[in-house]
Amino acid sequence: MRIGIGVGRESRRLISCLVSLPEDLVPVLYGRRESLPDAPSRCERAVHKEPEHALALDLAEGQIDAAVRGSLPANEALRALKSAMEVERLERVALLETGKGRKFLLAPVGVDEGWTVAERISLAKNARSLATVIGLPTEVGILSGGRLGDIGRHPAVDRTLGDAELIARLIGGRHCEILIEEAVESCGVVIAPDGIAGNLIFRTLVLLGGGRGHGAPVVNIHRIFVDTSRASPDYSNAILLADSLAKKHKKGINRTEL
Repeated sequence: MRIGIGVGRESRRLISCLVSLPEDLVPVLYGRRESLPDAPSRCERAVHKEPEHALALDLAEGQIDAAVRGSLPANEALRALKSAMEVERLERVALLETGKGRKFLLAPVGVDEGWTVAERISLAKNARSLATVIGLPTEVGILSGGRLGDIGRHPAVDRTLGDAELIARLIGGRHCEILIEEAVESCGVVIAPDGIAGNLIFRTLVLLGGGRGHGAPVVNIHRIFVDTSRASPDYSNAILLADSLAKKHKKGINRTEL
């Protein structure tokens, strides 16, 4: 598999993880000339003045089997991906792992994502399809801002409780209230009340709780693109996830909008 990897200014941490990748994975590094230091000989280099656009276009045209944002700036890379894939918005679902080794999918994880019931329903359905592909439980747990017994304490909490009940009913999921610790025990997919809450969950787990992030695939495009976070200690997990999804896609494993 030829996996395109974005290389921005923060390149050393990214380059260092390429040595341990499987031999059948060919990294294709997209970056500006000054951003591409010495890399392992197995790597291909794609030098561009606008690497974000080059990476997105090559992915859309099938020149590479999958792509990982790597250390490219998020805004530019995601904007280029939306343009190349001709979609109005991107839906990202993060693959996370607790300190005890429990893996689950979390969405929304972007602060500008998942602010409507319709958006969270779409994320939940596409995340469930992704769970099927990577072998996680397909039960979806919907989080809210409190317990059902908290109704009446604050309008904002009431709204999240009502939204979660509605989403759970419409997709056949389970309203787990605010109990994320119980949700991850049985649900392969966890839907946060909004993008801010999801981002805080991700950062708390990965940066404070001893958990790990494995990248965030975009689930509403027809190509494999795994987003990454500067908060992650390395990029190898995301690159391996992209490689695995690309191989499954090539074998024709059934998936919905992944």
